[in-house]
Amino acid sequence: MAALLVALFAALVLIVVPVATGSQTYTILTKSMAQKYPPGTFMVMKPVPFEDLKYGDVITFQIYSGRPDVETHRIVGFGSTQQGDKTLITKGDNNGANDASPVRAIQVKGKLFYAVPYVGFVANFLGNSDRGTWTVVAAVALIGYGAITVYKSVRKSRKRDDLAAEAG
Repeated sequence: MAALLVALFAALVLIVVPVATGSQTYTILTKSMAQKYPPGTFMVMKPVPFEDLKYGDVITFQIYSGRPDVETHRIVGFGSTQQGDKTLITKGDNNGANDASPVRAIQVKGKLFYAVPYVGFVANFLGNSDRGTWTVVAAVALIGYGAITVYKSVRKSRKRDDLAAEAG
């Protein structure tokens, strides 16, 4: 029963909540955010309005607008473009200097909602392109495991009741 509860909690934290909140999941691959977020940390990044981001927030952003490569760093300041658009100055917690380029609104993928240490290694092993498939497989497996556990429990309870009826 404990294994079922752990599996259900893991499914909730790693699959259900991110999907329900429209969040995206990423894995920390480098030591730029260590000590707090070491490599392998599973990050759930929730979309938020750009104007709601503040100093100290951890965000994931496209390194170059329009490209899939992303980075997760902390906001350490604010700036603006020559046109007056607000930008973010970011830095990895473990880096000695700020990131070279400011981050514009269009580049931001989300703000840290929560993080789970080391689970990202499993997500990476499964592969980014196959995550959706593995999510469905995991959900079906958890439901099946739960159904089997409940069935066995009910069966065991009925056997006890039958034995008690025969004895009595």
